[in-house]
Amino acid sequence: MTNPRRHPLIIGMLTCAGFLIPFCATAQDYPNKTITIVVPFSAGGGVDTIARLLAEKLRESLKQTVIIDNKAGGSGMIGALAVVKAPPDGHTLLLGSAGETAINPFVYKARMQYAPAKDLAPITLVTRVPNVLLVSPTLPVKTVEELVAHAKKNPGKLSYSSSGVGNPQHLNGELLEELAGIHMVHIPYKGASGQLIDVTSGTVDMTFVSYTAAKGFIQSGKVKAIAVTSVKRASFAPDIPAIAEYKPLSKYQLENWFGLFAPAGTPEVIQQKLNAAVTQALRDPELMKKLRDQGGEPAPMSIPQFRDFIKAESVQFERIVNNAKITAD
Repeated sequence: MTNPRRHPLIIGMLTCAGFLIPFCATAQDYPNKTITIVVPFSAGGGVDTIARLLAEKLRESLKQTVIIDNKAGGSGMIGALAVVKAPPDGHTLLLGSAGETAINPFVYKARMQYAPAKDLAPITLVTRVPNVLLVSPTLPVKTVEELVAHAKKNPGKLSYSSSGVGNPQHLNGELLEELAGIHMVHIPYKGASGQLIDVTSGTVDMTFVSYTAAKGFIQSGKVKAIAVTSVKRASFAPDIPAIAEYKPLSKYQLENWFGLFAPAGTPEVIQQKLNAAVTQALRDPELMKKLRDQGGEPAPMSIPQFRDFIKAESVQFERIVNNAKITAD
């Protein structure tokens, strides 16, 4: 007679037929209570808006209440850690950005209290969010080519702002320096407002920032938008060239992005159900338009595709952080 202790399939059947029946049933019946999407940033920001737009569609498809819980602080890591510690039943999720899920391990290193690759289960990419390269009206350049030429003539004199150390905006500048062979001064701010205002006045020469934050400044002519950081022009701003259109920088691509994550150990059937629900939502024309209005490009992926995407992005982030010797004080 076959020993059930030595047969993994039988063990699994016995487990679901025994004391873990409630858990198996929960996985099959998911969701059976309110779903919480943790946003690791303050209410009212871009990530929060995207989460609320997505939650609205998930309520319809999953037939369950979906709420947003803003847990800001620690460069997104407070909210991410809360999800890592949550029960892996699919009822607590993270709408995470590139920062706390792919960049921070290289910037914060030993100070990280979780390992994204081990402690979070990637569900799907939701949207890619290219930054816009803006320059001060006082800077005598109108194109990326002119900017690079000006920077080479004035090594170490050009400054650029970002919303913090080690985030995608900062890495945008470091990647530009690396590929163009130029040297600039990075000036970190605590938010988009300050970094934009100082570019309009010429206190800072240029900045990388989201299109939604910059839109009013661009339309009023207070700044010059000379490029986006995606490999191709963004659908929401087709008149702004991509940095990669300048041939010497054809390999330039670095965007922020937002994806849905669950705690590691969440059953695969739940992960797949979430992936299908989000994918369906992101194909809705109304939601697609609203996300593009927020400066994002909807980009759903299968779970394996999203996992591979994060790995590839992490390779680039790690190289840039190490080459630039970026550390969080």
